[in-house]
Amino acid sequence: SNIPTHQIQSYYVSLLQSCIAQKAVSPGKQIHALISQMGFGFHPVLATKLVHLYSACDCLHNAHQLFDRIPQRNLFLWNVLIRGYAWNGPYEVAIELYYRLLEFGLVPDNFTFPFALKACSALSAIEEGRRIHEDVIRNKWETDVFVGAALIDMYAKCSCVVNARQVFDKILERDVVLREKRVVSWNAMITGYAMHGHSTKALDLFEKMKDEVQPDHITFVGVLSACSRGGLFDEGRMFFESMVRDYHIDPSVQHYTCMVDLLGHSGRLDEACDLIMQMRVKPDPGVWGALLNSCKLHGHVKLAELALEKLIELEPHDAGNYVILSNIYARAANWEGVAKLRKLMIDRGIKKSIACSWIEVKNKAHAFLSGDASHPNCDEIYAKLKWLEGRMKEAGYVPGTESVFHDVENDEKANMICCHSERLAIAFGLINTPDGTRLLITKNLKICDDCHIAIKFISKITEREITVRDVNRYHHFKDGICSCGDYW
Repeated sequence: SNIPTHQIQSYYVSLLQSCIAQKAVSPGKQIHALISQMGFGFHPVLATKLVHLYSACDCLHNAHQLFDRIPQRNLFLWNVLIRGYAWNGPYEVAIELYYRLLEFGLVPDNFTFPFALKACSALSAIEEGRRIHEDVIRNKWETDVFVGAALIDMYAKCSCVVNARQVFDKILERDVVLREKRVVSWNAMITGYAMHGHSTKALDLFEKMKDEVQPDHITFVGVLSACSRGGLFDEGRMFFESMVRDYHIDPSVQHYTCMVDLLGHSGRLDEACDLIMQMRVKPDPGVWGALLNSCKLHGHVKLAELALEKLIELEPHDAGNYVILSNIYARAANWEGVAKLRKLMIDRGIKKSIACSWIEVKNKAHAFLSGDASHPNCDEIYAKLKWLEGRMKEAGYVPGTESVFHDVENDEKANMICCHSERLAIAFGLINTPDGTRLLITKNLKICDDCHIAIKFISKITEREITVRDVNRYHHFKDGICSCGDYW
């Protein structure tokens, strides 16, 4: 009782900082209760630390609830909460908080902008991203390397690679004093090119980068990803060896994932499996997932079963892994294998993820589920799909029903495919945008083989450029061709 109040408060600040560092939410909640009992619940520093703790531990409901009750909220506190939503979602809330911050008369800084832009990236919300970019320019943060990198990433993920390059070039105009810090800008641009399959541009930029700054481990993730997406096997192997030999960078699990993907897509599945067995770090779900996807591409059942076995050990409740092997079984007409997997999923209470696609039209996001009939424009959307289906068949399209692993008649399979969420989003976009407008569709799962074929037909029939951002990569469809070259 003789201890000064400021010392007690300082003691709890230190305890909360330790909880944040270790993401220890349970002890943090106990400290929160003690602080409240002592009447320190809304002390500015303690309250900020608590919001920080809850955000870091993905307890955003607790963080937001406390945030709303704090009478004096500084910029750091706003940044902490915006960051929580930008990293964990719902991403819309991060953007809403950004605009609320402005309404309160606060001026965003070089932490606020990257967090808000990250939320725009996750949503492919290009119009919101452009507005925030205007604020960046107004507040003179555009040439800050970290804000710039966030802008590059936002434009790239919203499929505006030209805008991303413009931001990148502007950053390079800065004084050479910042040369070492600029590695983040180079990495963002190389990764941006890689994610869109612009492999040559990514590798050309890497060659220029080596004359300016020292590449780091993130650089090589982008470079190897570019090789993987472009099917550049020899180049990928060369860069992987150079990374270790010339730059003394130990391969991380991300580097190995790129190499497994590159080997697997090149048909070298046994080499990919051998590389996994020789890894210096423990393989994670990304590594085994890359092998499983490659097995799907080449129809390699035995290795796919091994990959799923390892994935079940690491993430037993991820339905997507079971579904991929089910697709492999289905293509081989192994309905017994499909039934066995389906029973295993039921027994373990694992449900298949619901496919969802969305498109932003006139600053509003419109989301669709497969077979969705809830949208106000439902009748128009399905009428457009019917019209497209007729034109596609005239052009030679035949539904690829092998991607449906249900043992049902082909007509029923075709009906199931034609109502996939990305097709509904495309039909909506065609109806509600002027002729010639490029469409950007975002999907929470991987695009299926048949939709990939169908969208190539749609792009040619409608003379539209259509970009689909799925969970793995970007597909740019134009004049009946996809930027991936059907290598995905």
